[in-house]
Amino acid sequence: MERPTYDPAGWRTVWVIALFDLPVETAAQRRAYALFRKDLLEDGFTMMQYSVYQRHCASPENATVHIRRMGARVPAAGEVRFLVITDKQFEKIIVYLGKSRQAQRVSPSQLEFF
Repeated sequence: MERPTYDPAGWRTVWVIALFDLPVETAAQRRAYALFRKDLLEDGFTMMQYSVYQRHCASPENATVHIRRMGARVPAAGEVRFLVITDKQFEKIIVYLGKSRQAQRVSPSQLEFF
């Protein structure tokens, strides 16, 4: 039996979520934290909440490129985790701000050049 060729874009495009817990007790640790955060922003990540950043990627392969790039920049102290979810999974995130539920932000229309 032939597999259907239908592959909706919401299942192909992915989001990379970077979750990190970096120490900031010394001046050197604060510099390392600030540099890592700056690197995330320069790589196209945006802040989702404190120590949680997100980036939209056109494909799982493109996500792997960004994860490897940022993984190489992780400071020696601390912990960083990268989570990859599909666009369809991302749109199901429920956000509460205080006691009220907030409307889900619309996923950005993003054009990427390779």
